[in-house]
Amino acid sequence: MRALVLGGGPAGATAGYWLAAHGIEVTVLEKTAYPREKVCGDGLTPRAVRELQLMGLPHGPGHGYARNRGLRLVARERTVEVPWPQLSDFPDYGLVRTRRDFDQQLAGHARAAGARVLERRGVTGVLRDAGGRITGARAAVLDERGRRTGEVEEHRADVVLAADGNSARAAVSAGLHRREDRPMGVAVRAYYESPRADLEWMEGWLELADGNDPAGALLPGYGWVFGVGDGTANVGLGILDTSPAFGALDYRKVLADWTASMPAEWTFDEDHRRGRVLGAALPMAFNRTPHHVPGMLLLGDAAGLVSPFNGEGISNAMESARYAAEHVAAAAAANGPAQRELALARYPDRVRQEWGAHFTQGRVLAQLIGSPAVMKAAVRTGMAVPALMRFVVRVMTELSDRPPHTWEDRAIGLLDALTPATGNTRAPKTRSKTR
Repeated sequence: MRALVLGGGPAGATAGYWLAAHGIEVTVLEKTAYPREKVCGDGLTPRAVRELQLMGLPHGPGHGYARNRGLRLVARERTVEVPWPQLSDFPDYGLVRTRRDFDQQLAGHARAAGARVLERRGVTGVLRDAGGRITGARAAVLDERGRRTGEVEEHRADVVLAADGNSARAAVSAGLHRREDRPMGVAVRAYYESPRADLEWMEGWLELADGNDPAGALLPGYGWVFGVGDGTANVGLGILDTSPAFGALDYRKVLADWTASMPAEWTFDEDHRRGRVLGAALPMAFNRTPHHVPGMLLLGDAAGLVSPFNGEGISNAMESARYAAEHVAAAAAANGPAQRELALARYPDRVRQEWGAHFTQGRVLAQLIGSPAVMKAAVRTGMAVPALMRFVVRVMTELSDRPPHTWEDRAIGLLDALTPATGNTRAPKTRSKTR
């Protein structure tokens, strides 16, 4: 069985590794060339670290990762430190590494496992057979500047895994458009040469003021400071579209105003900025469905797997890649085309089982904190009760053991069981006009 993966980020490169590990002939098409920049906080929670462990990817001292103890939340002139919990299912530490290096390492790991990774291949659309089943993709060959050379390739496979990020070009070409009934976010970040480069905590700053509001209402989102460990800190912010101010915001100005309010000795200023200020969309809560159409599965950001709780996408992207590879391996072992497609069609149920309840909870929270008054009250209450904040972080980061070992595990399990899962198999009746 041949598999074609579109995109070489955390979802695509991880899929390439697992497919090759399952003995599947796999080709990964990456639009750019490694190493390359991506807009991201660069933070890897224990869920993402577990994926590295499962892949056997070196990530200890000397391999370019900065290790951290947990989250440090800052608001209302208070600080609450939330160590990563001691669990059986997940490690008790997080990591930070720039996507420029991280994605390259993942791609190299996939190659070492046997995946064929082709760089500078810009996917322009999917290929179909006479019955409408997706059978591959068409890709333009790009030069070093990302311009088309005029050469076009057709890559055919028995199954296509779309992992091409928030642009979701493959999904769009297959007729799968963005759902407007799901939240979206925007992230903006920059790197600064700073003494904060060696932080032991991933810092989250919960008070982002709306600069267009004379009262300084809080925006639904947070700022972050993640020490990269190489002399720089990744400083950025993420904001949800549930705020009335969302469309009118200048996100780079919000970031500039926020960093300007920091202590001068942290050097979050133009003289110490390294590289450009970059922004990107955060597709959340299954915002593109269905996740399976005949011949193709959607993974990672292309499937809208970013958490509406905290904007985390790397761990979900890597997990979805592992699940997809398992279903492809099951399809390869199935008896005949119909049974192979049936094995692939079970993938959306696996994804929904994993994140459906969590995304429903996140969607509710996103709507609530879209109100500045609710956002202010939530921050005030959480920061005043550290024990409550620590439990909320467990919920938001999906860190609990299954089966449960502690009261927190049992409470999270009960909450998930009582929460109706967000659907991911059928598109809405009214198709969005946007991508």
